Amino acid sequence: MPAIPRLDLAHIPNHIIQRGVNRAPCFVHGANYWRYLDELALAAKQAGCRIHAYVLMTNHVHLLVTPQEDGATSRMMQQLGTRYVRYFNACHQRTGTLWEGRFRSCLVGSDDYLLACQRYIELNPVRAGMVPHPGMYRWSSYHFNAQGRIDPLVQPHPVYLALAADANERWRAYRALVAEGITDQQRDALTRSTNQGRAWGSPSFQLQIGQLLGRVASTRARGRPKSTRRRAIK
Repeated sequence: MPAIPRLDLAHIPNHIIQRGVNRAPCFVHGANYWRYLDELALAAKQAGCRIHAYVLMTNHVHLLVTPQEDGATSRMMQQLGTRYVRYFNACHQRTGTLWEGRFRSCLVGSDDYLLACQRYIELNPVRAGMVPHPGMYRWSSYHFNAQGRIDPLVQPHPVYLALAADANERWRAYRALVAEGITDQQRDALTRSTNQGRAWGSPSFQLQIGQLLGRVASTRARGRPKSTRRRAIK
């Protein structure tokens, strides 16, 4: 069966999962993580993508990205994957592929769904039992989004910025959201949408994407994240 064409549309956020082949490690030591982040920053700039959130786990990566033109996310991931594999193979005296086929992705509605996706990403190390709190994990955007640490890779999404005009208040508001976590229903729906290459968002968002592409963009089960503020940007 041919692969479903990827949803990669300008100005619509994408949740991305990139896994190591056979769940093998993609990062062995700190230098590997830094190199991946450097290559990600370069690929994002060249392809025209904005990174809102990320986490580098031992054998996979999660990203929240908004492309500035159609197809930019795929170009970014192709450039990133090729460069990092070349580096990783040379660094660890290995050959062959590093990634598990195509990266997986789904479009994310720019409202409460986006903030749910962002904290889903940054809570990955906690769910995996690696740390008790996301602030204790080094390789994620939580330090920027929740604590205000400088991270040149991250460009905040307008939905995140709308949490508060003042930066300190915004960080507090976001930390409170992360502390709430996400529901099992939200997590399962996001995972399903990502694995199936669909759109995760409100019914109207999914309908809009489906009409734009001329095909079904939703999965069978959908869940609405708890509202974090007054009517958010769509």
